[in-house]
Amino acid sequence: MPVISFANAKGGAGKTTAALLLATEVAARGKRVTIFDADPQKWISKWADLPLRCPGINVVSEIMPASITEQITLAAETSDYVIVDLEGTENLIVANALSVSDLVVVPIQGSSMDARGGAKILTLIKKLEKIVRHDIKHCVVLTRTNAAVTTRAMKAVQDFLAAQNIDVLMTPIVERAAFRDLFEFGGGLKGLDPSLVSGVAKARENASLYAAEVLERAITVPKKRWYNVFKRAS
Repeated sequence: MPVISFANAKGGAGKTTAALLLATEVAARGKRVTIFDADPQKWISKWADLPLRCPGINVVSEIMPASITEQITLAAETSDYVIVDLEGTENLIVANALSVSDLVVVPIQGSSMDARGGAKILTLIKKLEKIVRHDIKHCVVLTRTNAAVTTRAMKAVQDFLAAQNIDVLMTPIVERAAFRDLFEFGGGLKGLDPSLVSGVAKARENASLYAAEVLERAITVPKKRWYNVFKRAS
């Protein structure tokens, strides 16, 4: 089943929110989802411990660099989707997870720092493609955007991505209180109380369109899974 990883070499790009939104939207459709929480902050693991639960989602927080590819591959055999929230650095876990991903989503905010962080991941993907000898499908999702205004910085990022012929989702993830409140209450957007959280309906619409685009790109093509692309230096 599809393995979808989220990565950006710069922290604070909205990576964990993008991963969680996809997972909860997929689970709401009755699919089984395994999330690998490889971010040192463990926000998704903390989300999983909150009172509101999201049926169909299993969160794995114990991850070893040398075995993550095998962990992911085994999870893909029993789950409909595997989602990997990677940390914001280039290391063994990131490289090995990207190497077995069917799709890599790179979240980028409207800033030059985020664009540079995303560019590092895109460069790493190209290096890995030479090692594993197959293309690693990838795309960019713009995050924390303003629903009403496109800032000058965001326009600059969009122009940069277009010049690089990078696949960018048509649906950005808009800055919404409901997305932040998932990490306060737990569960998915459908479980949030509109009387307590503002803009739930618009957040649901945004998340649904975003998830549909990602899933369309995540259609898998059978390929050999590679184990432990890089070995820990002795």
